[in-house]
Amino acid sequence: MKKVTLIAPNNANSIEQPKLRVAAYARVSTGSEDQLVSLETQKSHYESTIKANPAWVFAGLYYDEGITGTKKEKRPELLRMIKDCEKRNIDLIMTKSISRFARNTMDCLELVRRLTKLGISVYFESENINTGSMESELMLSILSGLAEGESASIAENNKWSIQRRFQNGTYKIGCSPYGYDAVDGELIVNKQQAEIVRFIFSEVLSGKGVHMIAKDLNARGLKGKNGGRWTSSTIRGMIGNEKYIGDAIFQKTYSDSQFNRHKNDGEKEQYLIRDHHQPIISRDDFEAAQKVIEQRGKEKGLEKYNKKYLNRYPFSGKIICGQCGGTFKRRTHSSGKKYIAWCCNTHITEIEKCSMKYISNSELEFAFVTMMNKLIFGHQNVLRPLLMSLRGIDSNNSMELLQEIDKKLADIEEQRKVLMGLQTRGYLEPAVYTRGNNDLLQEAGQLQRRKESLISFISNDSRHLSEVSALLQFATKATMQSCFDGELFSRFVDHIIVYSRKEIGFVLKCGITLKERLVK
Repeated sequence: MKKVTLIAPNNANSIEQPKLRVAAYARVSTGSEDQLVSLETQKSHYESTIKANPAWVFAGLYYDEGITGTKKEKRPELLRMIKDCEKRNIDLIMTKSISRFARNTMDCLELVRRLTKLGISVYFESENINTGSMESELMLSILSGLAEGESASIAENNKWSIQRRFQNGTYKIGCSPYGYDAVDGELIVNKQQAEIVRFIFSEVLSGKGVHMIAKDLNARGLKGKNGGRWTSSTIRGMIGNEKYIGDAIFQKTYSDSQFNRHKNDGEKEQYLIRDHHQPIISRDDFEAAQKVIEQRGKEKGLEKYNKKYLNRYPFSGKIICGQCGGTFKRRTHSSGKKYIAWCCNTHITEIEKCSMKYISNSELEFAFVTMMNKLIFGHQNVLRPLLMSLRGIDSNNSMELLQEIDKKLADIEEQRKVLMGLQTRGYLEPAVYTRGNNDLLQEAGQLQRRKESLISFISNDSRHLSEVSALLQFATKATMQSCFDGELFSRFVDHIIVYSRKEIGFVLKCGITLKERLVK
């Protein structure tokens, strides 16, 4: 008889894994009966869904009744859920949609990132986004653009208000140049500083260079604006500042769609108010100083807007400081061994105006490679839906509006011809003709501005569609990137925004901004 030894089964692999503790969050906007019925439906749905999954255990339902979702601070149940997360009582949160979780996109991103640090994911049913996946991290980067869109709407209203104050001369100056104090929006001469301003102009007119003037002022222990040191660029800027002759030019700078400040070199309309305040320098001395600076520049071979090195490297001219709006300059650093870094030009010349420190070239290259690999990995879940949404934008309505505007413009032109004929034949008084013609011209102007806005809207949609399509085509066929490709960067990236030494944003030509952490 054969002897059979019974071996007990190995239960090492059959040890039951701990179940995920899943909680749900629900909210209704008002306390109406219909909305509360909806809340009961949501409660029932989540409880049954969570309990039906064998790998999950129901960790509770959190819900706010009749409370707005605009601010998270006004939702006690949401805050209670966050506290339970911090106590490590929850592993996963389910919610209907992003708008249910947080009406304000900034709050949504803040909460998600806070929970991610705790190792807790959020699953948005409607959007099919699980923040624990790589694709969702990318999608959240895109969603952050929505938050910027909210800010952009507010910014546009503010810009319009400021624009009106520029036009009617009621804009109050908040920041005064050296030599003046701002008092209730008015520029008042600072007598002590004004003497130094006059000294600087007299030195320039005597032929002394701006570098030597700055050196002399520092040697005398005199402090510049906000107690800073004098630099040649500071002196040069003062010589060209019209405020010293009592004039004021408004909108010297402007903010782009990413809220970065730029020097206005004709991109936006400027407004000049003569004799706005008390002058420090005469107009004759001011103009003479301009000519001296201009002549010295010609002698040194310096020209304004010199772009000699602008496109020498892939990153040249494309790195924007998120703090001051200035561009980054390529430099060679020596710390044990030499390496390439990029530093804000404002920080280099006037450190008191910008505290943003350098970022190494290798960090930027690595961040770009990481970002592109995310796109390649998650293109089906990110780029394709984005392409579909852009294709779904109905431009037919815009085209119909354009045709309608063109017809109205043609009608107005015809009416003006009729008025002209009647006035020529003596059937209309000159005053009546002038009034009627001006009304028609005003209406035509409004229609023309609306037409230009529509054309711009259609053009941007078309451009973004083309860029997304090209990016998707690349991501579909490409393999994971192992090293930086300058041509690839130039093809798909418009510019880089440096938020800090730890985080940057790649503003793609397709209209989205993707943030990346910098790895040392």
